[in-house]
Amino acid sequence: MVRRLVKCGKGRSLSHDLYDDDQKHRIEVKFSRVQKRAKTPITEGTVLRRIEEATSANRLVAFAEWQGLTFDSNIQQIKKAEFDVLYYGLFFSDCIKIFRITTDKIGPGIFYSLTQHKGNVGEGQFHVNQDTLSIHLDTYLHQTLTYDRLLELLS
Repeated sequence: MVRRLVKCGKGRSLSHDLYDDDQKHRIEVKFSRVQKRAKTPITEGTVLRRIEEATSANRLVAFAEWQGLTFDSNIQQIKKAEFDVLYYGLFFSDCIKIFRITTDKIGPGIFYSLTQHKGNVGEGQFHVNQDTLSIHLDTYLHQTLTYDRLLELLS
């Protein structure tokens, strides 16, 4: 999807996803679904219900409804040394929000954490949720796609 939208080529190594020959940029691509928080915690007694909830569409959030809901979309395994531009996105139930950020902007302003797992060096993450989505929309929104437009793009 991103390769076709920004008209770039495949990555030049396994360290990044795409490459922009015009700008000489290594591009990384990360996406996450936007889902409402599950109503029941995971326990031995609720695990089957939680699996069913996780695979059903009833937890997906429509973009117009994101304010006032609790959700958490994690953009993870960010290795800033391996790319120049990050395209990241959120799959809402009714559209896809695609964001673009350069590595020099990935930091405290988007609540980027330098650590993801104990002992990981050079790999971090950030969360997009009901408290931080407006920062991404106001500053880094690249494009909004409908699912019909996505199907056209991929056909």
